Amino acid sequence: MEKTRDMAFEICTTRRFSAAHTLRLPDGTFEPVHGHNWVVRVTVGAGGLDGMGTVMDFHVLEAEVDKILRPLHNRSLNEVADMADLNPSAENVAYHFARRLVVKGVLPTGVGLLSVQVHETDDNYAVYRP
Repeated sequence: MEKTRDMAFEICTTRRFSAAHTLRLPDGTFEPVHGHNWVVRVTVGAGGLDGMGTVMDFHVLEAEVDKILRPLHNRSLNEVADMADLNPSAENVAYHFARRLVVKGVLPTGVGLLSVQVHETDDNYAVYRP
């Protein structure tokens, strides 16, 4: 099979968690603490398919994303140690998921992270593309 693009195939998993946060504003103050029912969509891709005919096993991708969101669920994102260096905006939550997936090396050889989309609401979301 000839590759027409670097990442000809993509798969996505969507996961959900509930968490609160407060953003540090440019003047150093904080907005009021509030919560969201966050939705995270992780998209990975590959130039070709593996021996099973897949980019990677959906269940493996789901499990890895769940490992990242589990410590965030029903918490204040401002108090999560792994996010201590980030202002917990939707953009930085997406970045947090991306760096955990890439740094931990959980994706199979030949599979790359294409994007992490994080919804704070149905209408508002951020996307991180490494």
